[in-house]
Amino acid sequence: MQRIKLFFILLLISTKIFSQEAESTNFSIFYSSPKEYTIGGIEVQGIRYLDTQVLIQISGLNVGDVVTVPGDQITNSIKKLWNHGLFSDVKISADKVLGDSIWLRINLQERPRLAEVNFAGVSKSEKDDITKKVLLLKGSQVTDNQVTSAQKAIKSIFTEKGFLNTDVNIIQRDDTTQTNSVILDIVVDKKEKVKISEIIYHGNDNLKPMILDRSMKKTKAKKIMNFFSSKKFLAEKYSEDKINLIKKYNEKGYRDATIVKDSISKLEDDRIRLDIWIDEGSKYFFRDIKWVGNTIYPSEYLSARLGIKKGDVFDQKLLDKRTKEDEDAVSSDYLDRGYLFFNLTPMETRVEADSIDLEMRIQEGRQATIEKIIISGNTKTNEHVARRELRTLPGDLFSKSDIIRTIRELSQLGHFDPEAINPDVRPHPENGTVDINYELVEKANDQIELSGGWGANMFVGTIGLKFSNFSVRNIFNKEAWRPLPTGDGQTLSIRAQTSGAFYKSYSLTFTEPWLGGKKPNSFTLSLSHSAVNYSANNNSYSNYGYDPYSSYGGGYGGGYGYGGGYSPYGSSYSPYGYGYGNYGYDYGTNYTYDDQSSTDDQIQITSAAALGYGYRLSWPDDFFTMYHELSFQHYELQNMAGYYYFLNDGTSSGNGGFNNFSLKTAFGRNSMDNPLYTRSGSSFSLSLQLTPPYSLMNNVNYSDPTLTNQERYKWIEYHKWMFKGDWYSPISKNKNLVLHTKFEYGFLGYYDSFRKSPFEGFRVGGSGMSGYNLYGSDIVSLRGYKDYSLSTGYGSNIYNKLSIEMRYPVILKPSSTIYVLGFLEAGNAWNNFSDYNPFKLHRSAGAGVRIFLPMFGLMGIDWGYGFDKVPNQSDAAGSQFHFVIGQQF
Repeated sequence: MQRIKLFFILLLISTKIFSQEAESTNFSIFYSSPKEYTIGGIEVQGIRYLDTQVLIQISGLNVGDVVTVPGDQITNSIKKLWNHGLFSDVKISADKVLGDSIWLRINLQERPRLAEVNFAGVSKSEKDDITKKVLLLKGSQVTDNQVTSAQKAIKSIFTEKGFLNTDVNIIQRDDTTQTNSVILDIVVDKKEKVKISEIIYHGNDNLKPMILDRSMKKTKAKKIMNFFSSKKFLAEKYSEDKINLIKKYNEKGYRDATIVKDSISKLEDDRIRLDIWIDEGSKYFFRDIKWVGNTIYPSEYLSARLGIKKGDVFDQKLLDKRTKEDEDAVSSDYLDRGYLFFNLTPMETRVEADSIDLEMRIQEGRQATIEKIIISGNTKTNEHVARRELRTLPGDLFSKSDIIRTIRELSQLGHFDPEAINPDVRPHPENGTVDINYELVEKANDQIELSGGWGANMFVGTIGLKFSNFSVRNIFNKEAWRPLPTGDGQTLSIRAQTSGAFYKSYSLTFTEPWLGGKKPNSFTLSLSHSAVNYSANNNSYSNYGYDPYSSYGGGYGGGYGYGGGYSPYGSSYSPYGYGYGNYGYDYGTNYTYDDQSSTDDQIQITSAAALGYGYRLSWPDDFFTMYHELSFQHYELQNMAGYYYFLNDGTSSGNGGFNNFSLKTAFGRNSMDNPLYTRSGSSFSLSLQLTPPYSLMNNVNYSDPTLTNQERYKWIEYHKWMFKGDWYSPISKNKNLVLHTKFEYGFLGYYDSFRKSPFEGFRVGGSGMSGYNLYGSDIVSLRGYKDYSLSTGYGSNIYNKLSIEMRYPVILKPSSTIYVLGFLEAGNAWNNFSDYNPFKLHRSAGAGVRIFLPMFGLMGIDWGYGFDKVPNQSDAAGSQFHFVIGQQF
């Protein structure tokens, strides 16, 4: 019995000991007595978003590894996890120990997640800029390093914008709506922008500070010469300007110049001083230039084309321009002869003292033949309209000049945005061919005119439509009416004006720029009709001093036309102005007539028609054009005796018909690059318009004072000579600032001094516009003076005018073109050669703005000041405003 009790006691004791050894959680680890264990398992706790297996790998601990507890392995694992910056607390503990095995638990506390970002002290655009450049993503962990980096990045953003004293404070606060989430409040105090008080250069022994100042395009000190420039300090622009400063030294021959160091000194809270230390180095000069590999052109020709001589100051920028960039660069000669694969590499073969020898190594390559011509982007204009303007054709040798000329011709059409025409050249060296894709962007160029205005005791309303890309051949094609048949490049203009019973006018003009479709020969048909009734029952038009020929102030409509660029008069061969072809104008100021209208209605009816034909010349070059026009005007008058353009002979009642049958020939040249905003090129025209010399053929003695007006003027005779010249010269490097100079001269002659034409005179002064149209006169603008104030009532026989205009664009887009201008003008008008004095001119100056909208055409307003008084007209000069629509000066 005693033995049995002893057995059960031993069994119970051994079971207890085995149980403790198999699953021991009650254990102690002493740092004074480390022990080796084999890792039996690893568990990660406290994680919501991260992968536990990845975290175990980061810790460097693996099941089966032998570790010393306590020991360096556990300590290193904690450091690895902590160094990732993802946790606010890291612990490793032993879950249990079984013999030599240990089970570990990694306890992690994740950093809080970003719930929201609030900004204070910044605008919406600045907030968007910060959000774009500083990645603070919602849901991402917020670390101390991230907050510090964001603070520095935001400050850097405002430093680049000139806010050097910006303070950025980022406040973290718990988000009470989400667990373990925070909200960042970013408070920005930009303070004032820092401005540059002065720039001090050190070591600039050979270049004056003024030259260096000009080289710094966006970094300007407070000086009088920089009055219109920003003096704000922008770090990014300052870095660019330091490069520009060295480039300026390089242009002056100092190719080794460097900036040794620079510093920014704070003078006041918003003022700084820049100090720049420069090592200029030596000044170098070109010496011997040798050509290698040239077989097409001799070395002498290439040297002359290069334009750099021995002894010239070494200038890498000039060398690059003369070899590759300029329109007349050496490379252009090769490219114009098809050598698209041509390559020119200037190599410095010797640098001795201050001289540099160059070897111009040429690889001419093979000539490239054009294989394909692609036109893209013409969504409205038919492809043949653009293709017929091309100077680059399949099978031709590649030519840079032909591409430039093609761009000009496409611009002159007016259907495409000139600023967006892009020739995409795609060379194929493997077979010596090239494809050219002309990328075009259509623009709207049809115009509508809806205008009205009050002047001279009446209201005149105008409606006009101009379709600049019309298609006659599709008139009967129902599918082409969207809303009108378009795409063939023809111009159709329709215009009507009325003031009710007093005045009516209608006109129609059609232009086909490629008659027959094979050559750029234009055909123009113009028709117009107008009627004026000076009613005897309406005293406002008679005895109360109303002048039917005074200038009409009010609404004017847009009508600027394009055409094919061949007309020396600028508007699709339109013979009478800008696309509408109206033949009569009623212009004048302060002229009186007898009181005949008080008893009888006075009526003037004018009907006109014209046919025009223009073509391009091939000599002296194909910028030259010739234009011929045959026109006829018939004036039907009733009770019009006594007006300023007729002699009141006392025998004629002013009744009858008068005819003007004339032939005009115009010779011109137009090389303007862009019809809307011209940067370069020129345009001139010399025209002669004449009638048959009836007085030399009919044996009538026109000195006889008994001749009636009907007998004297039934067939009007004259010869009119006109010359106009325009030159456009880009002033700035980007060719946006343009100088426009212009000269005009006109002379109206006669065959018989007793039969001077009462029509076709020149009316000088004002905006160059008229409110309504009656009969032919040439309206010549001279800003700063009232309309027609420098001419006699019926128009002067001689005039000349000089203009200088500086233009700068504000917007150059298909939807609108806007540019500002300043001008100087001088001009005058005379009746006889005995009075003509080309140096006695009325001078003016002023400024203005032009706006071109495709729907309405060209509009603008000018302010001019006339410096010279006009005889017998006290208010004709001085300050004048001019409203302009439908023409360019």
